[in-house]
Amino acid sequence: MKIHELTPAADSNKAVKRIGRGHGSGNGKTAGKGHKGQNARSGGGVRIGFEGGQMPLARRIPKRGFNNIFATKYAVVNVSDLNQFKDGTVVDTELLKASGLVKKEYDGIKVLGNGELTSQLTVKAAKFSQSAAEKIEKAGGKAEVM
Repeated sequence: MKIHELTPAADSNKAVKRIGRGHGSGNGKTAGKGHKGQNARSGGGVRIGFEGGQMPLARRIPKRGFNNIFATKYAVVNVSDLNQFKDGTVVDTELLKASGLVKKEYDGIKVLGNGELTSQLTVKAAKFSQSAAEKIEKAGGKAEVM
């Protein structure tokens, strides 16, 4: 293959639409902008979000409070939910996902102390509530922070 034999793939090169080059081109006179109006003028057009003078959506919707976009979001699991695992099991993120207790882990998993724990487990999570850690250790298990 020689350099002069190279060609682009079929239909990959599309001709540029040349506007305002006479009525024979099909895009002459008003150059595809129609007659008059704001969008026909040079520098015309409206800013993003402009709704023709109607009160914009961003201003119609009520705003209240503060939404911290840097907040840490945890997927929560209660101590009572861990009873489904057998004694001696190491409960971690993968096992919780596989069992369906957690669908999405977000920034980590937090174990809360709602209910009672009867099985002896080693629980690995990003965070534990104080009561959850106490209940896991009372049942003879371990609460390990990952």
